Amino acid sequence: MSAGKQKGSFVERHLHILFPLPAVTFVVVMMLFPVLYTFFLSFTNWNLTSGMPLTVVFLRSYQRIIQEPRFVAALGRTFSFTLMAVSVETVLGMIIALILNREFKGKGLAKLVMLLPLVSTPVAIGIVWNLFYDPTIGLANFVLTRLGLPRIAWVGSAKTVLPSLALVDIWQWTPMIALILLAGLASLSTEPYESARVDGASEWQIFWHVTLPMVMPTLLTAVILRSIDALKTFDIIYAMTGGGPGYSSETLNIMAFKYSFEYFRMGQASVILVFLFILVLLMSLVIMRLRKSLEL
Repeated sequence: MSAGKQKGSFVERHLHILFPLPAVTFVVVMMLFPVLYTFFLSFTNWNLTSGMPLTVVFLRSYQRIIQEPRFVAALGRTFSFTLMAVSVETVLGMIIALILNREFKGKGLAKLVMLLPLVSTPVAIGIVWNLFYDPTIGLANFVLTRLGLPRIAWVGSAKTVLPSLALVDIWQWTPMIALILLAGLASLSTEPYESARVDGASEWQIFWHVTLPMVMPTLLTAVILRSIDALKTFDIIYAMTGGGPGYSSETLNIMAFKYSFEYFRMGQASVILVFLFILVLLMSLVIMRLRKSLEL
């Protein structure tokens, strides 16, 4: 009896530790450990094909990757893809949210249709868009031909492949930004709008001086989420081009995948992933800092 009481009292005394313990264990095992292990591997020259044991080389792997022109080009493509995709998604998402914030017939159906790209699997999206971009039977070139315009090698040319991939990302993820902004618009107070209309402000002035400042924290939250996701984009690019033609659509994520699972250079692949992690972290901190300054 006394043992049972002591056991019960121990549980009662440590409820604040025992209740979150499964969640903390999950975070440590599934999230924190892979990150720390990747950091450790980035200081090694581990190569699965060399037959040599894992050796710690400290910053030599970083130096070798930084001096690699392919890495610098992949870094630039990662920024370009993210900037193209997120900027257009933000503008279109705001426009769609403003439209859906009004009452009109078929509003529920419009929201349902807008959700379809979000629930589609990335590989299926890549296959469908590859058919859409096909140089001979694709609908995109068919429309261009009907309009009297020259055909475009959408994902077959180094000049057009990145914008073409960004277009797919825009199609898929603009609805997410629109839905986040729609929730933000729905929570805004009506009093500033009434005051602005009484003062004779136009619709554009109301949007620029009332709606945009009030919804800006929500907008920046959406931009943070999309920027992080766009920087890490892998599935769409790999399913559609595999980083090609050549290296013209190879981002940091694609390059890290090739270094690890095609070249088996795990140490250098980890360096690329560490740079990607730092890049995502810095961009998130900058946008969060901007969001905090606007709230003051």
